[in-house]
Amino acid sequence: MRESVVGALVEASMASSAAAGMVRVVPGSQSDQAAEPAVHDKTLTADEYAQQALEKLFASPLFASSDAELGKAEQQVADLTVTSGDLTFGDETSDEVSLDGLQEELENLQGQQMIANILGQGSQLREYASDVEEKLRQVELESIQDYMKESDNLVSLHAKIRECDTILTHMESLLGGFQADLGSISSEIKNLQEQSMSMGIKLRNRKVAEVRLARFVEEMVVPPNMIDTIVDGEVNEEFLRVLQVLSKKLTYVAENSTTKDYAALRDVIPEIEKLRIKAVSKARDFLMQKLYALRRPKTNIQILQQNVLLKYKYVATFLRTHGQEVFPEIRAAYVDTMNKVLSAHFRTYIQALERLQLDIVTKSDLIGVEDTGTRSPGLFSRAREPLKNRAAVFALGDRALVLKEVDEAAIIPHIAEASGHKYPYEVLFRNLHKLLMDTATSEYLFCSSFFGEDAIFNEIFAGPFAVIEEHMTAVMPNCYDAIGLLLMIHLTYQHQLIMSKRRVPCLDSYFDKLNLVLWPRFKMVIDMHLSSLRTANARTLWEDDVRPHYVTRRYAEFAASLLHLNVNYGDGQLDLNLERLRVAVDDLLVKLSRMFRQQKQQTIFLINNYDLVLSVLKEAGTDGGKTQQQFEELLKSSSTVFVEEELREHFMPLIQFVKTRAGEDAAAGTSNAQPITIEEVEPLVKDFAARWKGAIEIMHKDVITSFSNFVCGMEILRAALTQLLLYYTRLSDSLKRVSDGASLGKDVVSIPSIMYEIKKYSRTF
Repeated sequence: MRESVVGALVEASMASSAAAGMVRVVPGSQSDQAAEPAVHDKTLTADEYAQQALEKLFASPLFASSDAELGKAEQQVADLTVTSGDLTFGDETSDEVSLDGLQEELENLQGQQMIANILGQGSQLREYASDVEEKLRQVELESIQDYMKESDNLVSLHAKIRECDTILTHMESLLGGFQADLGSISSEIKNLQEQSMSMGIKLRNRKVAEVRLARFVEEMVVPPNMIDTIVDGEVNEEFLRVLQVLSKKLTYVAENSTTKDYAALRDVIPEIEKLRIKAVSKARDFLMQKLYALRRPKTNIQILQQNVLLKYKYVATFLRTHGQEVFPEIRAAYVDTMNKVLSAHFRTYIQALERLQLDIVTKSDLIGVEDTGTRSPGLFSRAREPLKNRAAVFALGDRALVLKEVDEAAIIPHIAEASGHKYPYEVLFRNLHKLLMDTATSEYLFCSSFFGEDAIFNEIFAGPFAVIEEHMTAVMPNCYDAIGLLLMIHLTYQHQLIMSKRRVPCLDSYFDKLNLVLWPRFKMVIDMHLSSLRTANARTLWEDDVRPHYVTRRYAEFAASLLHLNVNYGDGQLDLNLERLRVAVDDLLVKLSRMFRQQKQQTIFLINNYDLVLSVLKEAGTDGGKTQQQFEELLKSSSTVFVEEELREHFMPLIQFVKTRAGEDAAAGTSNAQPITIEEVEPLVKDFAARWKGAIEIMHKDVITSFSNFVCGMEILRAALTQLLLYYTRLSDSLKRVSDGASLGKDVVSIPSIMYEIKKYSRTF
């Protein structure tokens, strides 16, 4: 092995010599001098060269040699040291040395201090190179000696490295074994995962099979207690539970047609069918028995429905699903029973209500009909009613309370009859439909819950509807009560709202038909009143009295009643009819006023009638709207006419003078009118001074006796006195422009005196 070491050292030395022959080497760490340019453009320092030699040395088999071989290597190194002095680096006579590019290299390196010093000394380059080579050889030998001194440490380091390599090799083998074991474990885990997935799929399949098989067994097995309950048991809660179980079995058989081929199912199906037939038969008998109980007199239908039938409603559900052969029979029996029972119930109730009816209005009770004190017989007038009832023919009174009591409990006829109470027809109408709504709501909800359908309701209530319609058909042609008809229309609207809040739509079509009966009848009665006004005979109706006519009172009360009822509804058609009535009654009043001979009486008659209408409209507590505005304008115009007539009666000369001569005198400055003379105004002033207080007193008495409404009369008196004051003021103004007018000062009445008298009469107002 030592030969190997020596060989490596020799090889390193040879490589160094060869490299030195190709380059110029300078000691990098020993001197700051720069190397000359190399031929092959490669410059190596001494340290770099030594490093290459050291790498050669480490690459030699020195570290694997023994102590004997190490001694032999040292000998070879010593020999190499002796001969190393003969090595020649870069012989200047060698033909291989080329100086191409030397000048360029020198130019590039001329800036370096070392090159400048060398060139400045004028030394020969070859001598300097030889000196450098000698130093390089010395450094090389020193480096080799240093390496040789450290050979023991290197051998020890090599041994440790070999030991580590052995350990690492052993570790590599162990890790390789571990890797092989892990690969085996991974394959085993993968195998276990596949087995687990397979077992999971098998488990799920078995669970599905178990569930299906368990359901099949559960649905197909017929327990003995179920057979005993259906065959021999009574219809009770246990029977209902068994029916539900049987229904599930029948439904399972019907829905799973593929299972009918199973042998177990072929054995069980006949038994299940027998149980179905028996259950259907028993359920039919039970329901028919309960339905027959509804036909018994004085049976509380709602209690029987709620406490018995609804409790066993699953019996009907079972028959509807699995007893199609008998369910139509049950349904038809219930429809027939309830139809007859409810029809008889409503017929009896209507008959009882008719005995409580208070007849108010007859065919002759029209606005424009003469009040003869007789009443023609009719459905609503079996005998003449007391005077207190006749007052409600046109007046609303407290009849509107029925709208506030729309959802109150229905009247019990025999109790009301025993107390001797009588009611207008709209009250009976409300009670009848209150009973209808409550019964219909209860029956509709029961049918929806028990039979599971809504169509059966219309079949059941076909009879009750027919009874009510028959009653309404008999009543409406003989009903001439417009107020009652309007109340019934509003009650129908309220009933529709109640059913809407209950969310029960079963009476919608009935109420629509009812409106189609009530509205035309109401319109017809209004037209009858209108016709009575238009065709009224003024001579027959006329009474020699300036007080309000009874036709006016009828109209006022009738219009106030309709306006009051229309406040919350705002029906435009009703407003149009009221306007037609107003025009007709105004025309009739004008005709009646013309029956008086004096113009003053005609005016007083119109004022009293117009004032009556306004008073009644205001007492009703509602805004009369256009009707009230029209009568206010009529009253105002008639009052103006009366004031002029009253003043002409007492102060005719004064009024004529003011309207003719006073106006001409005022325009004298711009026209050819003649000025007023003392002779013209003197009689007027003296006459007024003599009579004005007495005339005012007469006017006051005349107003009190002429007008039925004291407030209205005093308003007119005040207007007349105010107008008189205006006339006299204009006379006084004219008197100021008359020559010698001051001579009449003692006869002129002062304006404050007249105002004092006016205030005196105004205090009573």
